[in-house]
Amino acid sequence: MLPYRIKSIADAHRLAGIEKPQHPLISIVDVSKFTNESNVVSILLDFYTVSLKRGCNNLLYGQQKYDFDEGLMAFMAPGQIMRGEDGGIPPDMQGWMLLIHPDFLWNTSLAKKIKQYEYFDYAANEALFLSDKEEAMMNGIIDNIRFEYNANIDKFSQDVIIAQLELLFTYAQRFYERQFITRKITNHQLLDKLETVLNDYFNNEGLLSKGLPSVQFVADSLRISPKYLGSLLKQLTGQTTQQHIHEKLIEKAKEKLSSTALSVSEIAYALGFEHSQSFSILFKKKTDMSPSEFRRSYN
Repeated sequence: MLPYRIKSIADAHRLAGIEKPQHPLISIVDVSKFTNESNVVSILLDFYTVSLKRGCNNLLYGQQKYDFDEGLMAFMAPGQIMRGEDGGIPPDMQGWMLLIHPDFLWNTSLAKKIKQYEYFDYAANEALFLSDKEEAMMNGIIDNIRFEYNANIDKFSQDVIIAQLELLFTYAQRFYERQFITRKITNHQLLDKLETVLNDYFNNEGLLSKGLPSVQFVADSLRISPKYLGSLLKQLTGQTTQQHIHEKLIEKAKEKLSSTALSVSEIAYALGFEHSQSFSILFKKKTDMSPSEFRRSYN
């Protein structure tokens, strides 16, 4: 079944069974008041959402399940899908949801900057864990936004709210980078899995016949989003996912150049390259030597 598309914040309020928004382009709602009497279980949103919830572990974002028992934040960009299961809205769900229509950001500093926050493309199982102090800080910013749009609208209102949104997003960026560092066991287990995925790929002739591994393939194999994987690797290793793929490729190329009699072209094709020249260019870029020069120096 196709997801139900929600084009406006007013439509979102109506679907959730709550009162009309005070502003057509931005709203903060208490998720404990959601009723969803329409029984719609899959929705596609035309606006940004930022949420902090507890007790909603039967909601899914894409194919992943939310687990908000501990209280986590999640970020969704327009065009993403959220769906529920097992009876719709959980009765014990608590927290808030901030809805921001892209038109509210038009001609402001956030119009382009918001696209730079990669966490809007993270999957549900990559939500942001907050400490009590961090949660209180985020709640304070939301209170400031709520106070502003509940007050009489004047020519300063949008500027004040935009400033608060930028503060919220900046803190979210800081807290995510902290999370990459503090969740060491989970993150280093993921690095081990990345190594295994790349080894298995380059050792599998059937996979290599389809070409080099893509960033999307690696992320799917690790069951995380490409954006989250890239952000995590950048924080832990200083390298992108593509750079990790290239490192493993060069490692395998060196093995074949030093231990087999295969020609450079044969090695290139065996590693998934369609054209041997592309392999030679990449190899020289990474090692400052051509494949033939490396083979001669090794021997």
